[in-house]
Amino acid sequence: MDFPEQWLLTPEERGNPATTIPGWTAGNLAEPLMHGVAYFDRLVEEVRSLNAGDHLFFTDWRGDPDELLRNGGPTVAELFTEAVKRGVCVRGLVWRSHMARLSLNKEANRALDAEIEHGGGEVILDQRVRRMGSHHQKFVVLRHDEDPSRDIAFVGGIDLCHGRRDDADHGGDEQAMPMAEAYGSHPPWHDVQLQIRGPAVGVLDTVFRERWDDPNSPDEDHPLAWIHDKLHHTRLHADPLPPQLPPPPECGPHVVQTLRTYPAIRPPYNFAPEGERSVARGYTKAIKRARRLVYLEDQYMWSAEVAQLFAEALTEHPELHLVVVVPRVPDQDGAFAQRPQLIGRWQAIEMVRDAGEHRVHVFDVENHAGTPVYVHAKVCVADDTWASVGSDNFNRRSWTHDSELSSAVLDTTRDPREPTDPAGTGEGARTFARDLRLQLAREHLDLPEDGSEDDAVLDPERFVAILNERATALDAWHEGGRIGPRPPGRLRPHRAERLPLFTRLWATPVYRLLDDPDGRPLRLRLRKSF
Repeated sequence: MDFPEQWLLTPEERGNPATTIPGWTAGNLAEPLMHGVAYFDRLVEEVRSLNAGDHLFFTDWRGDPDELLRNGGPTVAELFTEAVKRGVCVRGLVWRSHMARLSLNKEANRALDAEIEHGGGEVILDQRVRRMGSHHQKFVVLRHDEDPSRDIAFVGGIDLCHGRRDDADHGGDEQAMPMAEAYGSHPPWHDVQLQIRGPAVGVLDTVFRERWDDPNSPDEDHPLAWIHDKLHHTRLHADPLPPQLPPPPECGPHVVQTLRTYPAIRPPYNFAPEGERSVARGYTKAIKRARRLVYLEDQYMWSAEVAQLFAEALTEHPELHLVVVVPRVPDQDGAFAQRPQLIGRWQAIEMVRDAGEHRVHVFDVENHAGTPVYVHAKVCVADDTWASVGSDNFNRRSWTHDSELSSAVLDTTRDPREPTDPAGTGEGARTFARDLRLQLAREHLDLPEDGSEDDAVLDPERFVAILNERATALDAWHEGGRIGPRPPGRLRPHRAERLPLFTRLWATPVYRLLDDPDGRPLRLRLRKSF
């Protein structure tokens, strides 16, 4: 079947011959989990099913040991240490990170490391990154040594930390993180995690093992961190992992491709000596094939290099619409935190609007109380055929500089609902991708959760029209003093702000060097290629 090759990267296109992961795997079953409440509840259920000899491997950008995964617990640390006590092999890789005064998470990650280590597991605080870079992958792999059919993995954008346990009502996590004042005391948080069963779980196991087994020190080239960790008896070297279990059997209709970003660093990763940019390459291949609709949700959407990809697609295909859902304001207050991000977003949105004019639709989200919702999801759906959920944002940092992980899904099941072939290519809409878009549309448009009104948004043109109608009506209701019943829907038109010249003069270099750095080898930068 040549259908996957039309949308997914071949091993040669991945561009990293050092890795052992396959091009893609068939026979998987993928399920999107909307928001932290659903993900954390499923995680607790699955971890508690592990027994002696089973494996629990996880990576994280930020980890808070006291984050409650359900009302009344357990916490992250309790869940994982309970698994250790049952004889489960628990291993973690968490970004070592920078100082708390930069609104990041070194102290939180060290606390998670200490709690799980105290319970008998092993967690490595990993700083094998570029300067000002991060390990941004967020996934959990659970393997059953006696029954591989029960293996499962969770991959996407949700960290095991404060602020993430929200639901579709968007009242926020009771264990909040400090954010910009606009988001209130318990910032609403919109996010997606993907649950996967089948052979792709074995691929994610390999992804973890490649990084765990990398021979370079987690404190490589960071002497102050090495001294600090020596003094505090922090684990500096990873003990060998148990032998890898056989891949799980096929169990569903989904073809899954694991896409990654690793920067070019020195000393190099042995599994990616020149880095890997399959996230950038995978999205590029999919977006170039789109003909009618690209729907994406993204935390940033602020790089000219990424926007250029969409601009070219809009120019080449005059029926293509681009729908983007982003946060209303950056996550932190202050000129230094906000202005560079606003410059990047304004440039990106203006570029695609110049190319697509009325075919570019950018929205932000609020809850029914009118509080902005922070969009942290990283989701893309192209022509209701190809879909991805991951940790990567649509910016140069995620595509070249930090470590990222995304799962692209192609469903072999054709969707029978009209239009059955919205792109007109003969490939047809696919059930997983379409259902993912519709599930998000129900929340944002206040459509019935049972899908009884999905017919209204199946067609791309009608979908775009309803998005614009409801967002415009909600905006007018606010501007008119919020008189009368609140119109249905949670989207409002997003207005990217063009900043004054003086602000642009200082904030643009900050944006290019700090907010959105480039992790490509020099030859690729010169060729403007990923």
